[in-house]
Amino acid sequence: MAKKALLLGGAGFIGLNIAKYLAENRDYTITLADNFSRGQMDEPLVALKNKYNINVIAGDFTDPKAFEQLENDYDYCYMLASVVGVNNTLEIPHEIIRINTALIYNTLEWLRRTQIKKVLFTSTSECYAGTIDAFGYQVPTPEEIPLCIQDIGHPRFTYAVTKMLGESGFLNYSRMLGFEATIVRFHNVYGPRMGFKHVIPHLAQRFLSGENPFQMYGHDQTRAFCYIDDAVEGTVLAMENSRSNGEIYHIGTMEEITIEDLIRQTGDFFDFQGEYLLAPTYPGSVARRCPDITKARTQLGFEPKIEWSEGLLKTITWYRDFFQSGQQSFETGFETPAHHVSKH
Repeated sequence: MAKKALLLGGAGFIGLNIAKYLAENRDYTITLADNFSRGQMDEPLVALKNKYNINVIAGDFTDPKAFEQLENDYDYCYMLASVVGVNNTLEIPHEIIRINTALIYNTLEWLRRTQIKKVLFTSTSECYAGTIDAFGYQVPTPEEIPLCIQDIGHPRFTYAVTKMLGESGFLNYSRMLGFEATIVRFHNVYGPRMGFKHVIPHLAQRFLSGENPFQMYGHDQTRAFCYIDDAVEGTVLAMENSRSNGEIYHIGTMEEITIEDLIRQTGDFFDFQGEYLLAPTYPGSVARRCPDITKARTQLGFEPKIEWSEGLLKTITWYRDFFQSGQQSFETGFETPAHHVSKH
């Protein structure tokens, strides 16, 4: 008999790719639930729904009544629903707190009334952003890092605070209520259709607009970018492995590059011949980020396959074609801060 999988927030970037992976590689009955805050079902979701007979449920899950549309006996529940984005944290921090907290609490209380076997909560490396800069914690960074933010009142950290709540909530509710729970912390997941409030699509848009000189915001910061296919595989491995019960995993790669590397490689793709200028970035943005994925490798068999420049080529090709086609983005773009810049 086919297992039943629920994806809360399944219409988003990572959720839809998980649904596609499960449909193509597993014998699952799949239910995808979302509020479709970025609009109605788009073409990839409609095609996936029709091809694999995926059950799609629309609802505002900040309202507990929305959960009445769901069944109560899923084998696996992927809890991906949240509001994310640096611009969102700065512009609507109160809504980040309200929406994400409501989604977490309502899901936990719904689980109290169900026979769900296992839940995977998707968290973020933002939870330990302050630990790296404030205390010089090791990079690459393992899962046992203490979670820390540097300024509790800064709107930039509202997303991280809600993800900390979710990690604690799902691990502790699961122990008390008898279901299994696993946490995965994503590290800079990227790929086609990732949205427009992220650095890579924003770079594509800026190069296409002809910006010159080109400002390299946060040029000296480092990140380890994880292509969506690898992130999906790692997430599914974490869900399906019983060894992961009650555990936290860093899902990403250990290819640490500078933002300047990322910008210049993107510029080469667009045949940029102009001048680059050094520029700082948002307050609260960590200087270095690279996960230690040893635990996921040894316990889950997770092994990223897509090298960052290969994934970057796939991603910026998609965004170039999107922007040049004249299509309208389904959300407003990533906004860069106004800073003094220096020539380089």
